[in-house]
Amino acid sequence: QVQLVESGGGLVQAGDSLRLSCTASGRTFSGYTMGWFRQAPGKEREFVAAITWTGGSIHYADSVKGRFTISRDNAKNTVFLQLNSLKPEDTAVYYCAARWRKLGVSDQSYEFWGQGTQVTVSS
Repeated sequence: QVQLVESGGGLVQAGDSLRLSCTASGRTFSGYTMGWFRQAPGKEREFVAAITWTGGSIHYADSVKGRFTISRDNAKNTVFLQLNSLKPEDTAVYYCAARWRKLGVSDQSYEFWGQGTQVTVSS
């Protein structure tokens, strides 16, 4: 098992920035692709960004490209999501997730999930 714990969410104004963190424990972090997803009220969970174990492959949803940055510190078993130029439509619960090896955008392909952290952007 891999346990994931997100932090860093909060209430901000449009145009502000936040940095989300997700720390893994349990089974080794090694080899896992890490992804961020989000779910707004009344909407399905959607892919935000993902990064492979080495950081060699990164993928973003079009809606966040150029504003969000995913990174990871494998020595600390932590993955980050830097959220810049936030918009009200970015309001959602943000989840981190882990899957073995391959980068993917489908939440169905991720094996382990955190509990989520709320991001609220006011206009």
